Amino acid sequence: MDALTAARPPLVGRRAAAVVGGSGHNGRVSTTSLPASESAARLREALTAAAFTADGLLERLGAPAYAALARSETVPALRATRGDSPLDTLVRLFLLQRSVPAAAAAAALPLEECVADGWVVHEGDLVRATVDVRPYGGPEGQDWFIVSDLGCAVGGAGGIGSHEEGVVLGVGGASTTLAGITVRKPVTSALDLGTGSGIQALHAASHAGRVTATDVNPRALEFTRLTLALSGAAPADLREGSLFDPVGAETFDLIVSNPPFVISPGARLTYRDGGMGGDDLCRTLVQQAGEHLAEGGYAQFLANWQHVEGEEWQDRVRSWVPAGCDAWIVQREVQDVTQYAELWLRDSGDHRTDPDLYAERYEAWLDEFEARSTRAVGFGWITLRKSAAAAVNPSIVAEEWPHAVEQPLGSAVEAHFARQDYLREHDDAALLSAHFTLAEEVVQEQVGLPGAEDPEHVVLRQHRGMRRATKVDAVGAGFAGVCDGSLPAGRILDAIAQLMAEDPVLLRDRTPQAIRLLVEEGFLEPVR
Repeated sequence: MDALTAARPPLVGRRAAAVVGGSGHNGRVSTTSLPASESAARLREALTAAAFTADGLLERLGAPAYAALARSETVPALRATRGDSPLDTLVRLFLLQRSVPAAAAAAALPLEECVADGWVVHEGDLVRATVDVRPYGGPEGQDWFIVSDLGCAVGGAGGIGSHEEGVVLGVGGASTTLAGITVRKPVTSALDLGTGSGIQALHAASHAGRVTATDVNPRALEFTRLTLALSGAAPADLREGSLFDPVGAETFDLIVSNPPFVISPGARLTYRDGGMGGDDLCRTLVQQAGEHLAEGGYAQFLANWQHVEGEEWQDRVRSWVPAGCDAWIVQREVQDVTQYAELWLRDSGDHRTDPDLYAERYEAWLDEFEARSTRAVGFGWITLRKSAAAAVNPSIVAEEWPHAVEQPLGSAVEAHFARQDYLREHDDAALLSAHFTLAEEVVQEQVGLPGAEDPEHVVLRQHRGMRRATKVDAVGAGFAGVCDGSLPAGRILDAIAQLMAEDPVLLRDRTPQAIRLLVEEGFLEPVR
């Protein structure tokens, strides 16, 4: 799906669906009861002492083997861990799900406590893990661990390949994307809706006074409990239920959700299929979020939406935005209905079943899309912000941006809404009286034929955040180039008019819209 990156990436698969969270290669549900958390602190000490961390693994395995694990290829990691060090043992035990000698396990972790609490089990002279434990690097260098079902953090091109409805997946590309775009300011309360293995709740625990985590799958809540305990985070308030049912009328400063957004014929797989027709689950989630946001609060989601014949996708998703909220909707990827069906048929391993059954299921996907006049499916991010100003004059931006961005983007998301506030409060006359500075790491590129006296056009390009590029005329380029905060915009335009022999009144009349666009996209920053 979305080809995004996150700072200090964990060992992850291709995507994660938050109701159960992650991706895997065989989707085995743990056959034993879930571990208890009593030994989590001592197990954590053993893991960190052995450098079983994101940074420790990168150093031990080397970049090629480390990257191969993220692609679900285990052979390089097996070759790199043929020794008998505690780190080698832990990699084989928890990451590669190989049985290890009991003596080696005892040298790497508090074995009998881990057996008693159910993290591992004896098999004669060998020991095997009952759950997947995956190192995950926090945004400030924290050593965290994500706990999920066996095999469900090793995804790859083959997909999870599981038809187990209750499987709990580990952290994957989509869940790290959501974690990266989330606004990380201190808040009183946060809600992780559809917590899965708990990655969003884990992030929220680092900056929220109180974290509530919900899921329709009770096993997912238990895995979230284990993830938080093993990572040394504060416990969350865990509640079972669908959508906002578990929280009643409560409001939160932050709501995050990587829901089961896959648009499918039916709801075979809880971890990915929404169980509602078309994109109704994502629509319902977004529409109901407004009632549960405190003033100034953010709600941030990953979502899929239908591209329907005769309807612009922007209009469709804009209609989901609840009253009293500003919104920023970013479409990151579009797939036609055949690509989309094939992606999720591979994800569940249907391509490895009987060819006739595969064809039958493929037909069912296409029938579903045809019945709904759907020609493609979009994937992207939706951010809401509750605002008193939005109740009167909402800012709803819906755009397509499939290009590379710089994660984490939380601060860029917060800055986007701050710029919307500024523009909403300043008419054209106020813009001309305002002072601006050029944002950091913006460069100018001139495009034209070699040897030409003047460029065909000028491009301003960002090297941070969304990494946008925008074409500007000579006035726009000159204006941006001298914006250092010392002069008001109108005075700068008057000087440009004199240099270009233009009428300063006409230039002042036609330029505010261009200034507004440069501010909205983050090229110019108002001097407050």
